[in-house]
Amino acid sequence: MTDEPTIPDVPPPPPPPPPSVPPPSGGTVSPNRGLMIVLSYLWLLALVPLLTEKEDTEVQWHAKHGLVLLGSEIALFFALNIVGAVTGFLGCFFLPLLQLGILVLHVVCITKGLKGERVIVPVISDYADKL
Repeated sequence: MTDEPTIPDVPPPPPPPPPSVPPPSGGTVSPNRGLMIVLSYLWLLALVPLLTEKEDTEVQWHAKHGLVLLGSEIALFFALNIVGAVTGFLGCFFLPLLQLGILVLHVVCITKGLKGERVIVPVISDYADKL
């Protein structure tokens, strides 16, 4: 037997506190952020937040995506009208479905935007991010 002193078991120190949540990336937060995000997805009204809320990058992101979404919808309607003029039947069948799909997409974008999330539409979001 050795005469070494025994060291009592010492519990490990508590873990450090988690870092504080960083502020939302986007410069200053607009007091009208919710309203401006809703306006961003209401077709031509997306110009209002784009031109008025220049300091809030989150609002700018939604406004740019709303305008690119509007442009793609207009192009899609033109293409559908041309196809409808050629075939007659096809345009009448797809137009109500297309309008319903666009309305659903706008509602989803608005609700996700109000929660602080973003909806990434594959081709449209890539183009809007380049603006």
